[in-house]
Amino acid sequence: MTNRKDRGKKKVFQGLVTSDKMNKTRVVSVERVFRHPFYAKTLKRHVKFYAHDEGNESKAGDVVEIMAMRPLSKLKRWRVMKIVSKR
Repeated sequence: MTNRKDRGKKKVFQGLVTSDKMNKTRVVSVERVFRHPFYAKTLKRHVKFYAHDEGNESKAGDVVEIMAMRPLSKLKRWRVMKIVSKR
């Protein structure tokens, strides 16, 4: 049997809550900034994650920290760890 420490670190991202209309689910937009390998232009890309929020504590506009977890539904594979800043 493996310990939790043997599994390695879970992915953690920080993003903005864009939707809080579902019960116990938040849509979190995570933006990343990178330089194009050939043109050396700085680019911004964002991706939406569906995150589980058990207590419905976060609201739209909050900055939250999300962590990867086991699949809870078709789209939910993340959970809200903490609210970094309120709107």
